[in-house]
Amino acid sequence: MKCILMNKNTEVLITEYDSATSVFTKIYEIKNMDYAPYILKSIYIENDTLFRTHLSEWFKGRGIPSWRDQLDLLLHRLNITAPYVLLDKAFGLSLSDQYWLKPEGSNICYDDINFFDNDFDFAEFMEVSLSTNNKRVTKETSLKTPNNTTDGMLKKAWIIENGTRYLLKGGYKNETLQPFNEVLASKICECLGFDHVEYTIDTYKDIIVSKCPCFINKDTEFVSCYQIRNDMKKYDSIEDYEEYIKKLEDNGIKDAREKVENMYILDFLILNEDRHLNNFGIIRDVNTLKWIDVAPIFDNGQSLNIEYYDEEKIHISGNGRFFYEVKPFDEIIKVVKNINYISINI
Repeated sequence: MKCILMNKNTEVLITEYDSATSVFTKIYEIKNMDYAPYILKSIYIENDTLFRTHLSEWFKGRGIPSWRDQLDLLLHRLNITAPYVLLDKAFGLSLSDQYWLKPEGSNICYDDINFFDNDFDFAEFMEVSLSTNNKRVTKETSLKTPNNTTDGMLKKAWIIENGTRYLLKGGYKNETLQPFNEVLASKICECLGFDHVEYTIDTYKDIIVSKCPCFINKDTEFVSCYQIRNDMKKYDSIEDYEEYIKKLEDNGIKDAREKVENMYILDFLILNEDRHLNNFGIIRDVNTLKWIDVAPIFDNGQSLNIEYYDEEKIHISGNGRFFYEVKPFDEIIKVVKNINYISINI
């Protein structure tokens, strides 16, 4: 299929896409690489066949990952063979950015199909994703949703309530701790004045879930730290962190260090073991490409891994992640240079 990779209404490149393999087999023309996904723009080399591999990996990576909890069961309920099959159902659209594939010659408009403005069916997808029953999807429209492009290992589903897009996320396997951790982290951030995504507890049938609104709109995108760091030198040391902060400051983000430090303060308080490079980053304007701000703190569920208590102290299992390293929490918190600005509001 000959198609155009779009960023909202801007043409990025014209390419040939093989939906059977989820691979881009040819690039016909580069239209505007400035509006390409950040990770692709940073590695683009003209006429480099390796770029097509990176393009394919990026697009396939938009799908549900292979490590999603109970993925085999989900695929069975969706009547598909692999997660990437879903990418064809809704042009590869997401609620994290504005990229999509437009068939060449089509008169489809972004305003008519994006999931920020347009409603989507979610009831069946939500049920097969989160419920414990054996129901399977029966309507093709149930596969035309932003649920096709959700990352992470936990079972989840996008829904619409009163015009707002919310993400519901369950616990891992039979555990229920993760949704409660999200809410606890949200409350701590509120008390400390940290910019964050607000989580609440909800239930879907027999499942306890966390619930949060989408923090991206149709004029913005989330650019992860992983994408930003991909085109920067890697030190495997504290220098990775310092270079990242400098990159944000050089692109006009105010108080970048303080906002990233706030995230590590929270991680220290809740023993968050899973601060990987894809669950923090920045928000960028897709129209002007201006870096707007550090993304609000989100995805804090893999926390509070406490082995046991005794009268003297809490015994903690595990370390935290700090860029490309796994380190004790007592070491990670040392990146915070000043904690005196924090005021607690209870």
